[in-house]
Amino acid sequence: MVAVQELRLMTRVARLYYEHGRGQSEIARQMHVSQSTVSRMLKRARAEGIVQISVRVPQGVYADLEERLVAAYGLRDAVVADCDEHDSEEAIERAVGEAAAHYLETTLGRDETLGISSWSGTLLAMVGAMRPVTRSSGTPVIQILGGASLSQAGVHAAYLVTRLAERLNGSAVFLPAPGIVGSAEARAVLQDDPSVREVTARFCEVTLALVGIGTLQPSNLVASSGNVFSEDELALLRDRGAVGDVLMRFYDAEGNAVETALNQRVIGMELAQLRKAERAVAVAAGLRKLEAIRGAIRGGLINILVTDRLVAEALLEDHVAESEQADGTEADHGR
Repeated sequence: MVAVQELRLMTRVARLYYEHGRGQSEIARQMHVSQSTVSRMLKRARAEGIVQISVRVPQGVYADLEERLVAAYGLRDAVVADCDEHDSEEAIERAVGEAAAHYLETTLGRDETLGISSWSGTLLAMVGAMRPVTRSSGTPVIQILGGASLSQAGVHAAYLVTRLAERLNGSAVFLPAPGIVGSAEARAVLQDDPSVREVTARFCEVTLALVGIGTLQPSNLVASSGNVFSEDELALLRDRGAVGDVLMRFYDAEGNAVETALNQRVIGMELAQLRKAERAVAVAAGLRKLEAIRGAIRGGLINILVTDRLVAEALLEDHVAESEQADGTEADHGR
């Protein structure tokens, strides 16, 4: 049993530290004890229940959802933006873009090499929300998916790279080629061009890749870019089980690559290269992308997800349902 005098000392130290904001060295001087004694008293005060620390989660912050997503899906990290089921798709994209911008601003290391995809509304929202860093980072920002065949679309792709490099006080590295070309032969010719080869050779340097996630139904942004496949080509992808794409590379519900001749028309980072990045960050919003997001996670194509609350909750509901189904199957086998 702890003596009353010890409890008194713990309580005094705890009140000075937590309620009056005194530093440990200041408390030590005031009470004529060593700083190590103050530190020890604070630890004991917590152990004895004199100090009970709780974290008040502000409205619109979903730390619990983020932690559960990381645990359920084996992610390295997750960021969940606030949204409402009545919000428009554009409003949700803006919220997720702002969350991604803050994540990047607060976690960017000094020796990073960034890769950024083209043709993502959430990435456009992220770059638009970025605040300029005060230090000179010198961070290379590499375009990891080709631009577009249409001049207006090419401006959008260049904007992502230029704006992000400006905000980070870094350097822009452009991939001077379309994202999708007409044939495998055209792709081979372009990839052999020295200016293109110089950029694609740097894909292996990327430590932080920023990508969007697409579905078989292209967004308005992708549709306007000229980077789209025909209805027959999309039907082929559906027949082979494709549910979404990252960097215009399609995959199935388990994240396995769906290999077709279409893959030989894309100029950009390969999925195998994306998996090697230390941080592969998907910035994706909207329940219409749920299956595609889940597939990208399952396949290990990404290890960090920035998304909205509705998608996060749906992912966790899916995980619980799958776990219960697996438990039921094991119970049946055990009979």
